[in-house]
Amino acid sequence: MFYIIDILGTIAFAISGVLVAMQKRMDPFGILIIAFVTAVGGGTLRDILIGVTPVSWMKDMTFTYVIFASTFFAVIVRNKINYLRTSLFLFDTIGIGLYTVVGIEKGLGAGLHPIICIALGTMSACFGGVIRDMLCNEIPVIFRKEIYATACILGGVTYFALRFLPIDNNFIFIIAGAVVISTRLLAVKFKVSLPSLYKNLL
Repeated sequence: MFYIIDILGTIAFAISGVLVAMQKRMDPFGILIIAFVTAVGGGTLRDILIGVTPVSWMKDMTFTYVIFASTFFAVIVRNKINYLRTSLFLFDTIGIGLYTVVGIEKGLGAGLHPIICIALGTMSACFGGVIRDMLCNEIPVIFRKEIYATACILGGVTYFALRFLPIDNNFIFIIAGAVVISTRLLAVKFKVSLPSLYKNLL
């Protein structure tokens, strides 16, 4: 199940990269590069930081095939892609929930401090988008008001809080991921965002 969700998350991230690249009027090669870094950027950074090489997507060609197919699909149906934005948002949200907990567990496996593990999980979920936005000359979403990285951090805190309770690890995994997903969904639904300090600095 988690492998399928991982693939769905990769599809969503790749297509979101394609959408941004097309808005910037990039050529086909540029679109493919942006799709690729969006889909695997966070996981690559995570694996490099904890010394896991080759990085995970290099050992499973399924992810490469999925990214190529997703890019081709998004370009072909670009005129109708707006109708898929709700589904893509849902897949993206599921993806960050999963990748946050996966990053945390990999950090624990490397013997890292819980705070570092939460940071690692957040990077796993968010930094593909950061790299995408930087390459596209945009301010990354997680550095603006939108609740994105904050949801990952909240899920990470929940993960470690639940470890003090007599709960099976599989349930901790699911609950922490669900916290990330529900926080992101509720924030978007009710238009909750972090306050901006810009006006206070004027």
